[in-house]
Amino acid sequence: MPASAAGSGETPEDDDPAHEGSPDSRTSSSRATPAPTSDEGPAATGRLAEPYRPGTGGTGGTGGIGGIGGIGGIGGIGGIGSTGSIGSTGSTGSTAGTGSTGSTASTGGTARPPVTGDSPTAPTAHRPHSMAAPARDSELRRTFPAFPPRPSRSPASSASAADARFAETWWGNAWVTALEEGALDAKRLARGRSYAEQGNVDAITVTPGLVLAYVQGSRPRSYRVQVRLRTLDDADWARFLEAAAERPGHIAALLDKELPQALADCGVPLLPGPRDLDPRCSCPDYGHPCKHAAALCYQTARLLDADPFVLLLLRGRGERELLDALSRLSAARAARAAQEREPAPLPGVRATEALLPRQLPPLPAPLPVPPHPEQPPVYPAAPGGPDPFALDQLATDAAARAHALLSTGRDPVAELTLWQDAVRLAAARPGSGLTAGTRALYASLASAAGRTPAELARAVAAWRQGGLEGLAVLEEPWDPPAGRFDRARPLLLAADLPAFRPSRNHLTHPRGHVQLRLGRDGLWYAYESEPGHDDWWPRGTPDLDPVGALTGLGTPSGL
Repeated sequence: MPASAAGSGETPEDDDPAHEGSPDSRTSSSRATPAPTSDEGPAATGRLAEPYRPGTGGTGGTGGIGGIGGIGGIGGIGGIGSTGSIGSTGSTGSTAGTGSTGSTASTGGTARPPVTGDSPTAPTAHRPHSMAAPARDSELRRTFPAFPPRPSRSPASSASAADARFAETWWGNAWVTALEEGALDAKRLARGRSYAEQGNVDAITVTPGLVLAYVQGSRPRSYRVQVRLRTLDDADWARFLEAAAERPGHIAALLDKELPQALADCGVPLLPGPRDLDPRCSCPDYGHPCKHAAALCYQTARLLDADPFVLLLLRGRGERELLDALSRLSAARAARAAQEREPAPLPGVRATEALLPRQLPPLPAPLPVPPHPEQPPVYPAAPGGPDPFALDQLATDAAARAHALLSTGRDPVAELTLWQDAVRLAAARPGSGLTAGTRALYASLASAAGRTPAELARAVAAWRQGGLEGLAVLEEPWDPPAGRFDRARPLLLAADLPAFRPSRNHLTHPRGHVQLRLGRDGLWYAYESEPGHDDWWPRGTPDLDPVGALTGLGTPSGL
């Protein structure tokens, strides 16, 4: 046994090959002397090493069973080494032959570094084990990734009591207290805490009554560690749920990943006591706990810091199951309290008072009608939101209609058809020309009305020319009675204009580029088109005189 282990009261390094008891950690001879600890090289069995000679490997001694370890040289300088150890480089005789098999070592050859272990070839490093299997997780099985190493603390900060605590919450430190008060060896706890702080604990799997993980020691192979804890029975869970549902703050704290002190003191043993934790490890150390199990317990305290539902899962219930049960219990308690509560007396009036004749006060005078509708508020533009200009237009239109209804008692838009209202909305947009915003508006309104944007643009021009009557002149030809229509042609001839061709309520210029249309309101509406294309667009201002309606289109000589 090394001196350090013997003096501390701790069992030898359970990671070391000399104390594992596995086949790869024993010497090849059943009577060979024990090998030194893992920080030393293997002993040369049954032979003496020759003095160092530069350039040669030296002559190996004749092997024997149970012999005394050879005298190795110190690596690097080739001097005479101490008994029982071989230098890492430049040793003599260690590579010339194997003494443990009883053969005579050959001479010559260049010396090579010794290999660790008792076999001539170096063992293959074990692949680290891991409990990480998120695909297998469920309501009653949760896997948590490994914690990273903690930053090292300065000597000044480590002296304080706050820094000496491993966990960050009171329930996490209660778990650590249960571990430390139930341990039999404080030095194993210190080694286990060091393993936890260095990140030697792999992914942790938590199921009811069990915490499971692989812990890396000083050897490449990890150890499988379990920590068992008794689960609660149905009676304990019933008391816990009643205590949690009694105060809404308890449920809110659990949802916020907090464990109230009052909830932990409700008579149900949520937190473990000093002898409640049952650690088990695959290493050969039979301490309670070994340092690997202590490391897992310390890391479990960090899991409890982040989520107290891990503690409840250890005790036997999953998070969703508990929250559903608390929800049902809270609803039942609220319904029971509502049934037990006496109904409040309804306010009432005595019948004699209600039937007494009363003189009602007169209604207040109506407010004066504002002179004009006010401007709507400014709507901010938001990515993916509605067009603020379209919102402003709709709000302005609604204010104008409300003002007309308030002042005249009728809504000027209430009797419009869908097409007429779409034309009215498009004509109310200020500006001329089809900008990007106007094209989008025209496309939306035309699609809603079942028309094309070109038809809507022509109708907007007619609406701007004469409103609803102007739109009717555009779309509804009619046969006017004799009188005003018949007198229009002589008036045009008197103005030195050519004879216009009549057709129903239309008078068309002989060249086919100007047209007059008589509306049912008695006004003449002027239209223009490319000669010979019959593509008529409203122009100018309506007038009772046909010559006046043509005034805005050009000089008589141009007509």
